[in-house]
Amino acid sequence: MPPKEAPLLRAARREPVPYTPVWLMRQAGRYLPEYRAMRERFGFLELCRNPEAAAEVTLQPVERLGVDAAILFADILLILEPLGVGLEFARGEGPVIRRPVRTGADVARLGPIDVDAAVPFVFEAARRVRAALGGRVPLIGFAGAPFTVASYLVEGGASRDYLATKRLMYEEPEAWHRLMTLLADATARYLNGQIAAGAQAVQVFDSWVGALGPGDYRAFVQPHVQALVQALTPGAPVIHFGTGTAALLPLMRQAGGDVIGLDWRVDLDAGWAAVGHDVAVQGNLDPAVLLAKPAYIRERVRDVLARAGGRPGHIFNLGHGVHQETPVAHARALVDIVHELSDRR
Repeated sequence: MPPKEAPLLRAARREPVPYTPVWLMRQAGRYLPEYRAMRERFGFLELCRNPEAAAEVTLQPVERLGVDAAILFADILLILEPLGVGLEFARGEGPVIRRPVRTGADVARLGPIDVDAAVPFVFEAARRVRAALGGRVPLIGFAGAPFTVASYLVEGGASRDYLATKRLMYEEPEAWHRLMTLLADATARYLNGQIAAGAQAVQVFDSWVGALGPGDYRAFVQPHVQALVQALTPGAPVIHFGTGTAALLPLMRQAGGDVIGLDWRVDLDAGWAAVGHDVAVQGNLDPAVLLAKPAYIRERVRDVLARAGGRPGHIFNLGHGVHQETPVAHARALVDIVHELSDRR
């Protein structure tokens, strides 16, 4: 099947498909025993920096689950390493920035990011995966959106309330916009590098942008996402995803993307209406549903598909990433159920 004919790419362009394509955010993760075995051999950053191992991890769920896309194994913060902010992946803590960027003076000290020098291993992994897939399913590349990456830089890690981030936005807006411009430019080059290496679609993760209200999104985030999307190589569909974004969906649509990701906190039909039916959507089963038995998973899948109404332009996914407690058999069942219930052949 030529790449342009893949159901996921057709759905991203709102073209008719034989069945609703499905992939899972965090589909290569700790719920898979083969991934856990890899992590016993490699630390997280070590795994990201090893193209052969990263490619193997990327391919694992394609073989195990029968999903309609591979998503490159990497991390949204890898491009920050050249900034000298002390990026670490602490066991049990997730990513940690040891030297956070909290003030305008901190921002002023940041130099440009040489993306090609920072992440050549990501591009090599993409080339290896694309070759290994042999056209079976498309490869999705990804990056963090400027706000989410900036929030890690400012907070020093994950946060509940993003107070340091908001303080910088409100008190030193010029520094904030300088930081966002730097990140949007580097992220565009990062994604374009993935596309050049073989990614056929890309997803922009704005995982933490739901911490903002519409006014702040409009003033402090939207222009930078627009600049990022406009700088991407034409031809590869762009999926624009965030969590907790029910109030931001029309603004995210304006910011750009061929596909707008919907998390599980909004009904899919309401979310699609909010962004407009002239754009594709992705989502949006609550990841926790995969902890339940397949009979219940089937009920919930049926509901999501019913809300999509058979309209061209729906990519099935979870509303965020797979929980590590998820039984592999349940993830496989989800993929099979989506394919079965949406079959139009």
